[in-house]
Amino acid sequence: MPEVSDAEQWLDQISPQTHTARDASAFRRIVAAREAVEAAEAELRAAVAAAREAGDSWTVIGAALDVSRQAAHERFAAGGTA
Repeated sequence: MPEVSDAEQWLDQISPQTHTARDASAFRRIVAAREAVEAAEAELRAAVAAAREAGDSWTVIGAALDVSRQAAHERFAAGGTA
């Protein structure tokens, strides 16, 4: 069974007696999309790390990402925050 996010738990706890009833499908879709982006970012970071461990250059990684070597290095080198 998939994990339930904090946002979904919060949404499930809202009482229709105290809050105006609304369709929460858009909210849940946003939560799902955010979680998918986070998962994809983690996979991308793991793939870049594996490529570096395999000896691929930042030029090759940048080409795969459609960015410059420098942009790839700045984003994914140890300590990269973007």
